[in-house]
Amino acid sequence: MSSLHRPAGTLADGGDPVLLTPERAGWTYTGLRVLRLAAGQQRIVHTGEHEAFVLPLAGGCAVRVDGQVFELAGRDSVFTRVTDFAYVPRDAEVALTTAADAEIALPMARCARRLEPRYGPAEQVPVEVRGAGRATRQVTNFGVPGVWEHADKLNACELITPDGNWSSYPPHKHDRATECEVVNEEIYYFRIAGPDGITPSPTGFGLHRTYTADGSLDENVAVRDGDVFLIPRGYHGPCVAAPGYPMYYLNVLAGPAPQRSMAFCDDPAHGWVRGSWDGLAADPRCPVTGHAGRVR
Repeated sequence: MSSLHRPAGTLADGGDPVLLTPERAGWTYTGLRVLRLAAGQQRIVHTGEHEAFVLPLAGGCAVRVDGQVFELAGRDSVFTRVTDFAYVPRDAEVALTTAADAEIALPMARCARRLEPRYGPAEQVPVEVRGAGRATRQVTNFGVPGVWEHADKLNACELITPDGNWSSYPPHKHDRATECEVVNEEIYYFRIAGPDGITPSPTGFGLHRTYTADGSLDENVAVRDGDVFLIPRGYHGPCVAAPGYPMYYLNVLAGPAPQRSMAFCDDPAHGWVRGSWDGLAADPRCPVTGHAGRVR
């Protein structure tokens, strides 16, 4: 098994699908938890040194933190709607409760500043159609610089790649502090839809590539629903959704730069591909979702 590819179940913690701390990843800043809540259940999360987003993947929840309560309507699936979310600070006790079964992601980052909790309405989340042709994908920019400034280190966004399409392309990296890029540790958390295009299923699959110019990393893996891939360095991309199986992934990034940034550099061998999209129509299946539900 690849040291960077963590198949579904390998990061499980009891009944929760993912518990990935920076220590468990082998780096400094970036982490991810995915929690399962049963109907009527309350879960207490202590954030410690980490700020986090509370991001419903399926279902919704109430978030109680620092005396405030945020009601997250959530969604049926990551393939049905752009969701609302909450930001919770470091050194906080966070209570999550739900009236129905739910699955909640907590992308997180070790940080120094303690900010106030805040609610993020789904209606204010920008949905971007990126690329063209078979490289068309949806980018849901809920927690990125320039859109969501209320974070110290944490950056996060969601992508939906229609079946048969390529995303995270051209391959790019962010492992040096230069005029082009900043240093970020990155997590990819994959959900793969089944034949209905909506319900996550272990049946489907996609492909992911991460590599370095010197060949010290050269990972080409099949990813399935619930898999995690770690990007400590090197170029990453493409992510390819197999025909018949739409692909979602949650990107979580954080690093040492004093200002949050997601700046990157393309692999110079493949950067020319961006120019080939000029005048090429976007895949009409994108955008897939918006705050009101399915678009296509």
